Amino acid sequence: MSTALGYRAFGAADVQEFFDRPDPVPGPAEVLVRVAAAGVNPLDHLLRSGHVPDLNGHLPFPQVIGMEAAGTVLALGEDVTGLNVGDRVTGFALTGAGTYAETTLLLGESTARIPDALPWTWAATIPVAGTTALDVLDQLDLPKGASLLVNGIGGGVGIALAQLARDRGLVVTGTGSTAKRPLAAKYGAVFIDYTTESVEGSFDAVVDTVGGQSLRDVAPLGKKLVAVGDPSVTELGGEFVRRRLDRASLERVAELMAEGRLDPNITGTYPLARAHEALALVESRHAAGKLVISI
Repeated sequence: MSTALGYRAFGAADVQEFFDRPDPVPGPAEVLVRVAAAGVNPLDHLLRSGHVPDLNGHLPFPQVIGMEAAGTVLALGEDVTGLNVGDRVTGFALTGAGTYAETTLLLGESTARIPDALPWTWAATIPVAGTTALDVLDQLDLPKGASLLVNGIGGGVGIALAQLARDRGLVVTGTGSTAKRPLAAKYGAVFIDYTTESVEGSFDAVVDTVGGQSLRDVAPLGKKLVAVGDPSVTELGGEFVRRRLDRASLERVAELMAEGRLDPNITGTYPLARAHEALALVESRHAAGKLVISI
């Protein structure tokens, strides 16, 4: 048996509860992992609220919260290749097993080994924030010296974008609330405080991590436009990020971290017993950087 945080019906934070579940058994394409750390993401509360039924509307209750994790391989499905029991790995819980838990199932093709020197907490941020930023920049394919506006630079994806874009020689500007200014400055981005300043100018590309009206406000400012959370970007002439979710992408981000070229900027680490607090902070949109659950 292992402890997990989940819910028995879709809803707000009050549907969340801790419960014990048997350790899941890996299917042919799955990996059973003892979770060492799990990343906290806006997608987690959207799934809990029932706002993304294509991803979890078909799953039985109770469902466990969480999409990304790092840990140690305990068992492998018969079709999984390239991994061994005992490996330190990171990956996506595309199996529906969740990651706010002591054990979980990751999809084998979306699980990768991590360097021994990489901390568990860092590795747990790779699948969502790290690979999303990588996918966005590969999709934009901007030349060195191009200008990039990151709308919502203070979150996990935004901070990863700022660093990887700078690493590619791009000139980065970012929007955020007042509290996010030090983070943007830390990674060399020009900062626009949307609470006191208007977002103006022309950019070679705009990446939106916020969605809604904020996306509509910045959409006209870029020659290219990519959104990571709001599919309605296509109505504005832009593109939604094309996610790859594969082992190669995970390995690329792990390598960037190991080389010191990407810092996930973890601003809070919570034990599993306080995972609900971490998710509440992300849901409030006041979290700066990346929050992680250490299990």
